[in-house]
Amino acid sequence: MEDGYLYFGAGPRPHDRIKLNVGGKLFETTLSTIRSGGPDSLLHALSARPIDDSNPVFIDRDPEIFSVLLSVLRTNRLPSTARRFSKQELIDEALYYGIESRLKAAMLPPPLSGIDASMVATIRPASDGLPSAFTAGAGDGSLWIAHGGQISAYDSNLAHAGTIRTHIDNITSIRRVWPDVAAVGSDAAAGLHIYDISGGRHVASTHWTDPSDPRIYKALVSAIADSPNSVYASFSCRHKENCILVIDKSTFQVVSEIGRQLGSSMKTMVPGKLTYMPSSSLIFGSAVTSGAFGYSGYIRLWDSRSGEVVWETTEPGSGRSSRFGDSFADVDVDVDESTMFKVCSNSGDVGMADLRKLGEDPWVYLRDNNPSMGHTGGGESNSVIHCYRKQVFVGRDGGLEVWSQVEEKETGEERENRVCEGSYRRNYVDKLDNLERGTVMRMEGGGDRLFISRENVEGIEVWESSNFSGSVSVL
Repeated sequence: MEDGYLYFGAGPRPHDRIKLNVGGKLFETTLSTIRSGGPDSLLHALSARPIDDSNPVFIDRDPEIFSVLLSVLRTNRLPSTARRFSKQELIDEALYYGIESRLKAAMLPPPLSGIDASMVATIRPASDGLPSAFTAGAGDGSLWIAHGGQISAYDSNLAHAGTIRTHIDNITSIRRVWPDVAAVGSDAAAGLHIYDISGGRHVASTHWTDPSDPRIYKALVSAIADSPNSVYASFSCRHKENCILVIDKSTFQVVSEIGRQLGSSMKTMVPGKLTYMPSSSLIFGSAVTSGAFGYSGYIRLWDSRSGEVVWETTEPGSGRSSRFGDSFADVDVDVDESTMFKVCSNSGDVGMADLRKLGEDPWVYLRDNNPSMGHTGGGESNSVIHCYRKQVFVGRDGGLEVWSQVEEKETGEERENRVCEGSYRRNYVDKLDNLERGTVMRMEGGGDRLFISRENVEGIEVWESSNFSGSVSVL
């Protein structure tokens, strides 16, 4: 044992070396490395048997892929040589050796930083590839895509996990409410419908009804949000009456009704975006429309417990006189930071408001210290905004930019009170080929990924930070 090799009859030690012959190519590593795959792995089993170094164990598998897997066991990262193989080839070999969990962990992207993010893949369902809606797994970066009346599921490594067909012809809103359960709605089929994605079955349906008002029937779902115990869905009828239904998450029965309104004007349109804010138990809702005279809309906050409105604003019609007529094109809320962001339709400016200090005019407009980075596109652009992990992503037509917090040394009280023009900085994260792909229609963060859909473009784009993000391509 003086040379460090493991011989027949000798007691093995973790740092003893072992030789393996994989597909005719000789590999040399330590017992601790091949045992790091776990006690149930094939490699661990091979390390436990007495081995004569003069006759290494022969494994009839691909040596090049084994080299990749051995590197994963050594470093917990994919080497650059992994890009020569498809994702499925790597997974198949990892399954053979019993180390698929180690491989999948290595495949996960690094923490999402919009500053160095890039598009690494486009997920396209096999049929009806034009996505009508999608929802991301906030914790693991998995993805469910609604395309037509089908839902295709992709796991945390973006491998296709299955496709189910629903009874709806065209799903236009979808939300993951349990790990394997989705709530879906349509702008053409009444009701909120619950589907078990793993089991491929319809679980329940919920409708907005009112026996005292015959106008409330065949209500369509516009937006869906959820909390640990409830699902929130905005419904609208053909006569434009609308409300938010609070639905029990375990029984999928209606618990209460919030914000019922006639829908006869811009100020009473059905909310097109809903977000539940766990820190305050508030429901954030917004609606926006555009026409010959520009954009108009409202932002409203409801107390989820009482159903009462705690704050609201409409545009145009409120705010600084210098901003009158520069209504928001889109708005979103950062639930972690208790801040709200809007992108203005004419100037393209990004406004920020502290949800703990809302008033008649709570907006502060972010200022870029680099004049060359300023937005000059004007109001003709289509703009969408999304807050995720203390970053604000803005899509302008086909372009994508990110506003990130400026790191400063400050006390907890100063951080709580800090909402100022220079507290965020802007970076552009797109390239010319991204601009030419089409107008950004929707963005959603999940895990360490940002997912983007574009107008009349098949598939969902996957954006990740650049560190090792391009090692494996998704087929």
